[in-house]
Amino acid sequence: MATQVFVDDVTDELPAPLALSPRDLVGLAEELAAYHAHFAPLFRRREQRAWAAVYLRGLLTADVPRKNVEAMALRLLGAGPGADRRVRALQQFIGEGAWDDDRLLAAHRRLVDETLGEDDGVLIIDGSDIPKRGTHSAGVARQWCGATGKTDNCQAGVYLGYASRRGYTLLDRRLYLPKDWFTPEYRDRWHACAIPATTTFRTKSQLAAAMVAAARQAGDLRARWLACDEWYGRDPVFLDQVAASGLWYLAEVASDTRVWPLVEPATSAPRARPRCWVPPRAPSGKGRRRSRARLHPDSPPPLRVDALAAQLPPAAWHRYRILEGSKGPLVADFAAVRAVAMRDGLPGPEVWVLLRRPLTEVPEAAEVKSYLCNAPAATPLEALVRVSGMRWPIECCFEEGKGELGLDHYELRFWHGWHHHMTLVILAHHFLVRLQRRLGPREGGHTTPARQRRARRGRAHADGLPRPAGGVGHGDADPAAAPEPGGGAPAAARRPAAAGPRRGRGAGAAAVPAAAQGRRLPLPPQTYPPPAR
Repeated sequence: MATQVFVDDVTDELPAPLALSPRDLVGLAEELAAYHAHFAPLFRRREQRAWAAVYLRGLLTADVPRKNVEAMALRLLGAGPGADRRVRALQQFIGEGAWDDDRLLAAHRRLVDETLGEDDGVLIIDGSDIPKRGTHSAGVARQWCGATGKTDNCQAGVYLGYASRRGYTLLDRRLYLPKDWFTPEYRDRWHACAIPATTTFRTKSQLAAAMVAAARQAGDLRARWLACDEWYGRDPVFLDQVAASGLWYLAEVASDTRVWPLVEPATSAPRARPRCWVPPRAPSGKGRRRSRARLHPDSPPPLRVDALAAQLPPAAWHRYRILEGSKGPLVADFAAVRAVAMRDGLPGPEVWVLLRRPLTEVPEAAEVKSYLCNAPAATPLEALVRVSGMRWPIECCFEEGKGELGLDHYELRFWHGWHHHMTLVILAHHFLVRLQRRLGPREGGHTTPARQRRARRGRAHADGLPRPAGGVGHGDADPAAAPEPGGGAPAAARRPAAAGPRRGRGAGAAAVPAAAQGRRLPLPPQTYPPPAR
C-alpha cells in the first residue's frame, strides 16, 4: 500500500461556469455572423455562404427534437410557401455541395490556436459511433458500436480533438469505411453514396495518423502531446508515426503489453538492455546465411506491464488529484518506469511506462491502467500525470456535440454529406468555446483563483485523505529513496523532504473544465431571411 497520505494536485485553475444575464445575449446574433465571416470566403458561391450561415445557426439555436436538415430549415425559415424548396436546397448544400472541408478546417485550426493554443497543448484521438437503422448510408455496417456497447448497425467516425488549460474542442474527423464496402457486393451502394473513386481502405489508426499529419504539417496549431486510448495505443505503427511527427504520445495500452524495464521493478537495480543480433553462419559454412535480426539470447526477458506494476514497491507509487469531476475529485496513485518498448518481438524505442492505480482498500487487487509515452527521460512525473487526464475532453466534445449541436441527428446518406455535417458541427462547437471564453470574465460568470482555491480546500476531505495545514502537499514517503532518472519515478517526483507541502505547478489537467463548455447557450430570437436563390 502506498506510504504517502498527502496528495499532489496537478489540476490548474478551472474556468468558471457561465452565468448569462439578459444583457449577455444582446448582440450574439451579430457575433455568430462575425464568426461565420471567418469562413465565408472559403465557400465557392454566395448561395453556399448563405446556407452555411443557416446550418450553423440551426445547429446552435434551432429548438427542435432532432436537428436534421428538414427540422432546422422549417424552424428557421418557416413552413409557409416555398418551404419544400428551401428544405431541398439545404439538403443539397450539406449532402452534395461542392465545397472544400479541408480549407474550412485549416482556418478552424488557426482560430483554435488563437482561442486555446498553448505550447504544450494536447491532441486527442478517439472514435465515436452512431447507430443507424438502415443499410444505405455511407460506411454503415454491423461493427462494434461504442454508443450501444455491442456489435451493432452503425457508422464509425474517427476524430481529432485539442485540449489545453484554456479549454477543448474538435479539430478534424474521418468516416471509417469497413472492408466489406470495398467488395463487389457493395459497389451499388458505393456509387449511391457518391463515395469518391479514389477512396482506399484505411484502418482507424491510419485515419487517425492522417489527421495528425495534416495538423502537424500545417504548423498553425501549437501542440506538444498526443493522447489516445487502448484502441490506438495497441498499434505500434501509429505510435511511431506520431513520434516521427515530433509529438510526445501518451497512449493507453493493454495489460499484456510487454516491455523491457531498465531497472528491476522491486529493487531499482539496473537491468541489462535487450539486444538484437543476426546469428552467424555455422563454422562449417553449411546452411543458409541469415539476414533477419533476432533477439540476442543474452537479452533479459520482457515483462508484461501488469506484472511490472505488481512488482513495484509501495514507495514507487505517488498520489495525485488529476480532475475535479461532477462527483468530486478524482484521485489515483501513479508510478512511472523507463523501459524499452517492443516492436515485432525486438527492442524498439525507449519509453516511459506510466501506471495508474485507483484508490482501493486492497491496492494490489485494483485494476491498473497502463500507458506508454515517448517523452524524454527528464520529463517530470507531474507532466505525465497531467496528460493522462487529458483524454477525457474529447468525450465531453462528443457529449456536447450530440446533446446540444445535433452531431448524431443528421439524416444523410452521402459520403460528402457526413463530412460536411461534421465539419459544421466542429465549427459550431468552437463558437461556443469562444463565446464562453469571452463571457467568462463577466459579472456573475467569474470566480477568482483565490475563491476557487478556498472551494477546493473545502472539498479536501471528500476523498477521505488528510491534508496538511499549509495546503495540498506530497506524501510522507522518503523522496531520497526514489529511483534515479534511469528508472523508477521521474526526477520531478523526487524532492527533499524539507521542502514541505507545495501546490501543483500549473501543469494541471484542468485547465480543461470538468463541466461542459457553454451548454445550450441561447441566442436571441430573430427573423432570418432565406438565402438568395
